Amino acid sequence: MNNSAKLTKFVRASGCAAKLSPGSLENVTCHLKSFHKDLLVGFEGNEDAGVYRITDDLAMVQTVDFITPVVDDPFIYGQIAAANSLSDVFAMGGDAKTALNLVGFDGKNHPTEILTEILRGGQSKAEECGAVIVGGHTIETPEMLYGLSCTGFVHPDKILRNNTVREGDLIVLTKPLGLGILITAIKADLLDEPAVIKVAETMRTLNYKASLIAREFDAHACTDVTGFGFLGHLAEMGGGAKTIEVDAGAVPFFPEAMEMAAMGIIPAGSYANKEYLESKVRFTRNIGDDMEMILFDAQTSGGLLIAATHENARKIEERCLNEGIPAAIVAQVVAKTDTDIIVG
Repeated sequence: MNNSAKLTKFVRASGCAAKLSPGSLENVTCHLKSFHKDLLVGFEGNEDAGVYRITDDLAMVQTVDFITPVVDDPFIYGQIAAANSLSDVFAMGGDAKTALNLVGFDGKNHPTEILTEILRGGQSKAEECGAVIVGGHTIETPEMLYGLSCTGFVHPDKILRNNTVREGDLIVLTKPLGLGILITAIKADLLDEPAVIKVAETMRTLNYKASLIAREFDAHACTDVTGFGFLGHLAEMGGGAKTIEVDAGAVPFFPEAMEMAAMGIIPAGSYANKEYLESKVRFTRNIGDDMEMILFDAQTSGGLLIAATHENARKIEERCLNEGIPAAIVAQVVAKTDTDIIVG
């Protein structure tokens, strides 16, 4: 970690704000409808971002996200929060252009140097993908919050939706699973420094390069793995019209996450994902309770799930690996069966 870690320790003091469960969110958004001839992507489909057409050749991608601290280093926390926010633009096949800082800060108990480092971290990730921080909004809160409201651009005919998979597609995952479990372990001070560094490095890695590769090889669908977990976002990809067959043995995950899961160090969001998805998932072999929880685990700044033809999926995997992205083909799309996801 860098020297900004010397400023203070504030992760465990700040707690962790849980996202709404998939079921709760669904109950809320089902009552919200937006209609406009130029609104290309709105509330429907649980997409990663909204898309609004500006011209025949240009559409605007908009998204917003924020998280509580996940590591003690403020600069790296800022990087992780920014990477997490920007990811939704990349998942839609877009290029991020501008971003606004969203900050909740406890100025009574933390020096302003902490906030400076957080914002510097966020700016570094925006600059890495060619985006510009243009302002923001800050409020005083007892719980630290940071994220970005992001705007990007995409061609209206080249939007990557999350539920446009085709029968026969293979699905590539670009980051290992277990981040939610490991964040919980970090907050409980159960991970050693090398493991914390490894987790932080994964979370602060942008999904931009993987998105560019997906576009190059004509991906049919894309989403990022965040709060609903690996299986939750796969269910969205199937859209109720296709079944996704998962090869559990091919799914990359952090070994430390398995160890922590065995100790019961599992975030509440992961249990909520499992409860919501149990009727949608069938396990055809025993992979163990701990591995099951990793597949349900609520991620922060997780990787992309990219669906493409057999040939292009293998090209995406190969190009990602050559670029240092730990991608793996983890699933395939088949005709709809009596369930949404089959794990074998």
